[in-house]
Amino acid sequence: MGYYILIGLITLVSMFVSGKLKSKFKKYSRTRLSNGMSGKEIAEQMLADNGIYDVKVLSTRGQLTDHYNPQNKTVNLSESVYLERNAAAAAVAAHECGHAVQHAKGYSWLKFRSAMVPMVNISSKMSMFLIMGGLVLYAMQGIPWILGLGVVAFAVTTLFAFVTLPVEYDASNRALKWMKEKNIVRPDELAMSRDALKWAARTYVVAALGSLAQLVYFASIFMGSRD
Repeated sequence: MGYYILIGLITLVSMFVSGKLKSKFKKYSRTRLSNGMSGKEIAEQMLADNGIYDVKVLSTRGQLTDHYNPQNKTVNLSESVYLERNAAAAAVAAHECGHAVQHAKGYSWLKFRSAMVPMVNISSKMSMFLIMGGLVLYAMQGIPWILGLGVVAFAVTTLFAFVTLPVEYDASNRALKWMKEKNIVRPDELAMSRDALKWAARTYVVAALGSLAQLVYFASIFMGSRD
């Protein structure tokens, strides 16, 4: 019962944070930047100011599809961020370039996270299958080890969620520091960008806590199966 209450609370918090994030970005999207720069121009300027000339800034379809791809060295901005000239677009563009700066400078947490990706791709696909199958086998034949494998696989995805936190916060900090030091935006626009990135980061925190709660629950079932 306690597990379901906890998951319910985390779900409610996730919905609140997600709703808050959307409202913040919608609000700050109405504030046109005083410098008139688009998200694409913001990204290109930040890359140049950090001495990064081998990363391309591209437009990608969809919403919330913004990301940095370390494999082909591209900053991919959603169409609204790529073209728009507002505080929200500036925040997202600079944040994604923060990841490019991390990559260029060999930021340890990003390297660790990138190294985990192949393993996470496998464990995320297999964990629930192993857990559900393990629960059935344990109930029918008293075999707990498959459930244990599922818990280990799920633990990998949970670790990945927590490793993502310092990567995301550091990228935002790099973005905000650059905007402030280079006077890219006015103080009020910088405050908007900081607020938008703060709520974006909180979505990762909630996701990590939700994953941890599930891991603890599955682990408790496995430990109980061994008694």
